Amino acid sequence: MDPTTYFDQFARRYTPYKGGSWCYEDGCIYRGLRLLFEATGEGRWSEHLRRLIDRQVAPDGTLLGYDHAEYNIDNILAGRVLFPLAVETGDPRYRKAADHLAGQLETHPRILSGNYWHKQRYPNQVWLDGLYMGLPFQIEYALTTGNPALIADALQQFTSALALTATAKGLYVHGYDDSRKQSWADPITGRSPAVWARAVGWLAMALVDALALLPNDRATAALRLRTSLLLDELMARQTPSGLWMQVLDEPDLACNYEESSASAMFAYALLRYARLGLSQADRAIVAGRRALNALISGRLVADSEGITRLTTIVGVAGLGGFEGNYRDGSPGYYLSEQVVADDAKGVGPLMMAFAEGLRCCDKSLSVATGRQGSASSR
Repeated sequence: MDPTTYFDQFARRYTPYKGGSWCYEDGCIYRGLRLLFEATGEGRWSEHLRRLIDRQVAPDGTLLGYDHAEYNIDNILAGRVLFPLAVETGDPRYRKAADHLAGQLETHPRILSGNYWHKQRYPNQVWLDGLYMGLPFQIEYALTTGNPALIADALQQFTSALALTATAKGLYVHGYDDSRKQSWADPITGRSPAVWARAVGWLAMALVDALALLPNDRATAALRLRTSLLLDELMARQTPSGLWMQVLDEPDLACNYEESSASAMFAYALLRYARLGLSQADRAIVAGRRALNALISGRLVADSEGITRLTTIVGVAGLGGFEGNYRDGSPGYYLSEQVVADDAKGVGPLMMAFAEGLRCCDKSLSVATGRQGSASSR
């Protein structure tokens, strides 16, 4: 099946991830649809986006089911599509909604080094996921409102988060506990024990999206170098199939497997970074396209009802928890979580990666099929 047909069918049958409440899972799909629209100019992607998001944004900008007092950094991600919608439609509700989300960040709790807590219910913890959920939005909001202090703050949060989660092998663990109270946290470093691929995927996308918004200057030089080093490390760890392992730094671990959502995230980060003209562009394009082709040709599979779905997505994974379901962050834990199909955390990044594939290689309407077209090279 042509990937655009799959994306169109998925969007038509998609229902809000959490019963309609504003959430990051829907935000992954919103971001994917937006990038497909930017890459192709086709109105169907914008129409899907408006149909899905408009029922969540009230005329006064309040968001369905959203409570800023939860201080959940995940809730910020979906707000990234509000900026282009505000410009293109002139509807003030989108800017008002962005203001609500920015208001959360003004009072969001932080650890001593300045990084946002992941959630109110996960105090003093920084997860790589949260960098993608909050910081690119913060930078876009800063650019929209002319507030350079928010950009400086975001760059500092990236720098400190990377320092707090770095491993000796050039990768990053899933989380950090500033209080050292969680049993998953190393009592000396505060770091969680394993390198989970999707956590690194959130990080890679966050870094590339942030740098795409900012000038190549002294303020961003160190972060650009760290991003290049991370992407180099990811390219070195790509499997012969073109994908990446669930426990990223232990490929030979029993029951380890090639996971789709992280592979889509890495493909997106590599292709977008290459399109921006940053270092190792040729290698990044090759690696990104290998991953994208592997996902399209091997992971889009028809189920028993004949519906094509994206397979081999880890449903959810986290750290800690409550009510007897404590997640210890070990490599074995990440291999124990349920594997599902068509989860938004995989499909959204695949949309993003495909859109970047079109924009990197504008002679190809379909990276997988090689059909010729006129995709935008913006």
